[in-house]
Amino acid sequence: MRSSLTLVGTLWAFLSLGTAVASSTSYFLPYWLFGSQLGKPVSFSTFRRCNYPVRGEGHSLIMVEECGRYASFSAIPSLAWQMCTVVTGAGCALLLLVALAAVLGCCMEGLISRMMGRCMGAAQFVGGLLISSGCALYPLGWNSPEIMQTCGNVSNQFQLGTCRLGWAYYSAGGAAAAAMLICTWLSCFAGRNPKPVMLAESIMRNTNSYAMELDHCLKP
Repeated sequence: MRSSLTLVGTLWAFLSLGTAVASSTSYFLPYWLFGSQLGKPVSFSTFRRCNYPVRGEGHSLIMVEECGRYASFSAIPSLAWQMCTVVTGAGCALLLLVALAAVLGCCMEGLISRMMGRCMGAAQFVGGLLISSGCALYPLGWNSPEIMQTCGNVSNQFQLGTCRLGWAYYSAGGAAAAAMLICTWLSCFAGRNPKPVMLAESIMRNTNSYAMELDHCLKP
């Protein structure tokens, strides 16, 4: 089975898949920010959280040790995190679509041309830019009351207080950078140029087909 990608294109396809999976996994997992509350570890992403306080008997606060997403979009702690959720999710979806098409190009001839590969690289640049924008927006939400309670009540925008950034935040940023810089550059050499002979043969076949159809229509 002949591929529509060059050797560099094959490397680009699998690197695209890796960056898409890494960014999407990091987006979903609630390990962007680590802190503590009521003596229990707490972690966040943009729309998910692990361990949260609830009112127990006697109106005392107890920690529920489980992970989950916020009940609604409006329940996300800050506007910045809501924007981050949308922007980062759109970037991850775009990278996944490009990666799927790139992997299909490894086993389907004629699917990705040189120009198509460059267009897909441009889409990867946009996807990586969206994820990077999400990572830049994330610190703007550190001044929300929910985050401040977890970070020693001393956190603020771009100030973590007693919290620390988690590995998923760095993974998302690294995957976005790889998509923007490495994948976009490799995509310029990913697709195969159509061979002149094959192109001429295709044009001749189409011309003969049109001529036969015209001759058939002109016959009484």
